[in-house]
Amino acid sequence: MRLSEIDFGAAQPIEGYGPDFFRIGGVTHTAPVLVLPGEVTSWGGYDDAEPLCALAGRVDVLFIGTGQEIAHIPADLRAQLEAAGVGVEIMDSAAACRTYNVLLSEARRVAIALLPVG
Repeated sequence: MRLSEIDFGAAQPIEGYGPDFFRIGGVTHTAPVLVLPGEVTSWGGYDDAEPLCALAGRVDVLFIGTGQEIAHIPADLRAQLEAAGVGVEIMDSAAACRTYNVLLSEARRVAIALLPVG
């Protein structure tokens, strides 16, 4: 079997996570956080729809990590994202991190909004 190192280019994968933190690009960020290729910023959680809606046309899919367990996002947030044309996938934060990294390694246009784990 041949192994090769993944080149993420300017994008920053999720390297680790734990209670109230995510490690991205070698830097620890307190949660919640919004990660785009080349950009990491704090996120205000479900009440902060504006930066998520602004992703329309910039990404093919937005992953929302709902914390320790998968949960529905508020209906008004989902409606705002759909109205803006942002494709969204809901997962627990651990699964969202893994999926984001896989698609990022394929040079896909993805973003992730994460709530704390545990």
